Amino acid sequence: MDLSILSSSDSSDFEDLILISSDEEDAPRRCSRRMRRINYMQSLDETDFTFRFRLSKPAVELLLNEIMPFIRVTSSRNYGVSPLHQLLLSLRFYALGTMLISVADFVGVSKSTASRIVRDISSAIARLYDKYIFVHQNGAEKFYTIAGFPRVLGAIDCTHIRIQSPCHLIGEEFRNRKGYFSINVQGVCDADLRLMNVVARWPGSAHDATIFNNSILRAQCDAGEFGNRWMLGDSAYPNRPYLLTPILNPSTAADNRYNEAHIKTRNTVERTFGVWKRRFPVIALTLRLSLPNIHALIIATAVLHNICRNFNLQEVPSEVEVPALPAEDYIEERWQEELDITQRRDLINNYFS
Repeated sequence: MDLSILSSSDSSDFEDLILISSDEEDAPRRCSRRMRRINYMQSLDETDFTFRFRLSKPAVELLLNEIMPFIRVTSSRNYGVSPLHQLLLSLRFYALGTMLISVADFVGVSKSTASRIVRDISSAIARLYDKYIFVHQNGAEKFYTIAGFPRVLGAIDCTHIRIQSPCHLIGEEFRNRKGYFSINVQGVCDADLRLMNVVARWPGSAHDATIFNNSILRAQCDAGEFGNRWMLGDSAYPNRPYLLTPILNPSTAADNRYNEAHIKTRNTVERTFGVWKRRFPVIALTLRLSLPNIHALIIATAVLHNICRNFNLQEVPSEVEVPALPAEDYIEERWQEELDITQRRDLINNYFS
């Protein structure tokens, strides 16, 4: 499947993210838009800066240093966009999820230049995935404090990120069971709401269990890389020795205690998705990009989410209206078979009885 095929009907500003215009084509607009670019690091106080760009000044400075090898000034002429302004333009786009012309005006460039910048910066940030998004095993104690569930590695779930329909040849693969087009994104979080795993390449029609079963994470779990820790997932997943799901038909008080603790602890992943989407509304709205650019943008905002958690940044209100996460995003078809339930039953008998 060629994921680079684009919708022929997409005429929105977002599609400009994949347009490559020549310097000659941009030159007239660039000349007409020349303006003194503001040093927002100096002109805004910390509160206003974080509100507009979703990251603090220290976080932006760190991030800029880390992506510097992967970005460039977009023109050899004397009005090229500095790496800092490229980063701030992209952060502004993630914060607004709006028309590119709005963020283009923000630093005085053409819309096609803004398109290239957002594309390139998203790809550069996504390169930091392995540094900021990884599975660790030091969160079991914090998970235990939530509802007394022992030996938890992380909570796993999927969330749908809306997209405009790709090319008609593959579009129906992206229509989810709720009827809209989406990418079904797998996420695993720790008790501090950091993302430990993100898979953002599957169409909306893919089942949560299919995504997990075909992931590197599943192979790592099968190989026993995480020891005697458990992930907690909902009933969309098959129960495994390393992935515990709720009991569909609890029959004892111990079963009910297990389910209650499981649900409260697993709720961390839903909270993580909410925090992630509210901080970067671009992924809470409908993305109208080419599929490769969608994948890069989702991963980039996941990296940024973890950077914000590392800096202990408080949630900031959104400048745009972010749709509430619909409950149906978390209601998937139940896995039909109860597989590998020995460890779950032993846990219930020995701990929740």
